[in-house]
Amino acid sequence: RRVFLNHLDSYCGRSIGEYLSTCVVGAALESPDEEEEEGENDSVVEVPTATGEMYEIVGTLSKPESANPRFAKETYAVSPREALLSHLLECEIVLYNITEDANQIEEATWAASALHKEIETFAKQKLFILISTIMTWGNTKPSDPEDPEASFNDDDFRKRKSHPSFVDYINAEKHVVKLGKTNKKKFSTYVVASGHQYGAEEGLFHYFFKMCWLGQTPAIPVFGDGNNVIPTIHVRDLAVVLQNVADHRPDFQYILAVDTSMHTFEELVKCISKNIGPGKIEKIPKENAFLNKELTQMQLDMLFVNLRMESTYLRENFNIKWFAEAGLIENIAQVIMEYKQARGLLPLKVCIHGPPGSGKSTIAKELCKHYKLHYVSINDVISEKIAYLEQIVAKEPDRVEKEVEVEGEDIVEEEEEEGENAEAAKELLDAIKENMQQNKGRLSDEYVIKIMKDKLMSMPCRNQGYVLDGFPETYEQAMDLFKEEEEEEATGKMPKFNQIIIPEFIFSLTASDDFLINRIIKLPEHEVAGTHYTEDQFLQTLKRFRKSNTEDVTVLNYFDELEIHPQFI
Repeated sequence: RRVFLNHLDSYCGRSIGEYLSTCVVGAALESPDEEEEEGENDSVVEVPTATGEMYEIVGTLSKPESANPRFAKETYAVSPREALLSHLLECEIVLYNITEDANQIEEATWAASALHKEIETFAKQKLFILISTIMTWGNTKPSDPEDPEASFNDDDFRKRKSHPSFVDYINAEKHVVKLGKTNKKKFSTYVVASGHQYGAEEGLFHYFFKMCWLGQTPAIPVFGDGNNVIPTIHVRDLAVVLQNVADHRPDFQYILAVDTSMHTFEELVKCISKNIGPGKIEKIPKENAFLNKELTQMQLDMLFVNLRMESTYLRENFNIKWFAEAGLIENIAQVIMEYKQARGLLPLKVCIHGPPGSGKSTIAKELCKHYKLHYVSINDVISEKIAYLEQIVAKEPDRVEKEVEVEGEDIVEEEEEEGENAEAAKELLDAIKENMQQNKGRLSDEYVIKIMKDKLMSMPCRNQGYVLDGFPETYEQAMDLFKEEEEEEATGKMPKFNQIIIPEFIFSLTASDDFLINRIIKLPEHEVAGTHYTEDQFLQTLKRFRKSNTEDVTVLNYFDELEIHPQFI
């Protein structure tokens, strides 16, 4: 069954087209309860039953130079329009998405009108579905002034008032609905008003995900007070709604497509920041948002919308197999994984192993420079951790003084959290310093493992990846560093490990003792000063390395057991 969809190469178009191309026609009708309900409604529209045929996707591209999507049977040029109309007439279902490009509104209304004029030539019923936006509700007044938090639902669609910038959208909606009232048996029209879409490579929220992933700012901006409620839907769930409209062909022409979440702008940004970024947000005056060059006026209008909405019709009448019914926040782990996969942002994690003097640090730093990874060496990480803890502890007296002056729930909650962090930081800092005193300036494995694990679990290492320089040194250290926090019984011989931080590539540098000693002896004195490359220290370190790497259980054995086989260079 042929389905036309405009802009198959856009964020939304690609997700919808890809999903529908995998659907069997009528699959959304498989729930017997819904089939009975359909029978009681005396619908004038023929409802198809499930068949073995698949939806065949055809459509246009937003950029003529774009490659044809793999899921698309054919792609068409937009002009001349006579040719485009002949292609539309070959399709049983026509979907027009106007949520991403306002220039598509005129083409969508033309397409609906042109098809309507050909109604007498239709051998079988055609469907026209306009994918619009909840922004056409942007200025709708609450039905009950005494209860401003009451939600709008599908039945309120006649009362909807558009946001001033989305008047063309609401006019298109009204036009499409009107055309479908003439002869439903031949030509049925629907409007699906979509919540702000998220998921896959991200559209509207990409700005925040990108800023978090890059890690170049200490806090992620929230424009205005952030208390506005933003209706959302996962882009795949929107595709499921469209599948249901195509399969069920309901009497009701206007369908809201939003998830059950009622999250505010602040809650959404805070969640993104916490799970992929610096963990903090910064409120910025609303007017400053318009100076932002990365967000369009349309996107800003969408971020400032304040609507509470419920999709009652689709919940009561459709067979929706939700992907993220509860919204972005409750499904953030899955959403982040999708984002990284769709944009090719999966981290690169490397461990460099080898004897002292073999060039581990040089190679590690070059890899970091080339692949924009984070360099992780034991001495740097310990120094960085101590400096960080000292900074938190130093802020504690200031916090206590300010606590008396501030009011407001948000601030108090943040202050309490900072207070707890300061106490924990002081406790850990004291323990580290005491441990180093007892061990002649060295830190015992217990603390080294904790500090290194914190580093590898930090957002920069999780987002971009890292190169570990010469650590872990032993099987035991590797076990402790990479083990799961809540370890279950390991099945078989393979030990349980933390997939988030485990390296994918292990490079072991090999060199003879004679070569290494000769190399270190020839180093200029200014390079040796202050390092462990003085002759006595170097020989001791080399001896220790050889001992720990000639036993039956070495750090390389650990990675071999996990089937992450070391490459020897």
